Amino acid sequence: MRPRLSPDDYPKGGKVPLDPRALKWPMRDGSAKAWLADPAKMALLSSTPTPADINPQDYDAIYFTGGHGVMWDFPDSEGLQAITRAVWEKGGIVSAVCHGYCGLLNTRLANGAFLVSGRRITGFSWTEERLAGVARKIPYNAEAEMKARGALYEKALLPFMSHVVADGKLVTGQNPSSARATARKVVSLLAGL
Repeated sequence: MRPRLSPDDYPKGGKVPLDPRALKWPMRDGSAKAWLADPAKMALLSSTPTPADINPQDYDAIYFTGGHGVMWDFPDSEGLQAITRAVWEKGGIVSAVCHGYCGLLNTRLANGAFLVSGRRITGFSWTEERLAGVARKIPYNAEAEMKARGALYEKALLPFMSHVVADGKLVTGQNPSSARATARKVVSLLAGL
């Protein structure tokens, strides 16, 4: 199966909301500017299917994007959990960057265990939340919630530095600086499928 690299899903379907903080420096780099300036790429984000419209058997990987908004949208989406479980259990790649790992918080495998339990993982750290000045504005401490589910959480020595963790076919990136390296790791794993 040819790897599918497209933004196909948003938990609610429809237009994907963009995190306003992600549209500013330092996240708005050359790659982001090019995407935002490309009408064809932006059109992909204007009308996305819901998870119920997705057949996980058509995909070799799922990549959860970040942004603080996903802390509300991802964790309790049963549709995203079902897609994630199906991709994982057929031997596919599950990946997330920054706050995207919140999409893995409540994903359970067929045996009832949390997908993240006993696995190495990273995502936006509590230290980074505090340094970004948003710790009191977000609904929970994602790092602590991951640890509570048995994840073996890791982070970079310095906040906001690129850090990617690959535990088999589970690939996570700590923060926006990790997005490119996370995507590259996913693409390299897809090449091996």
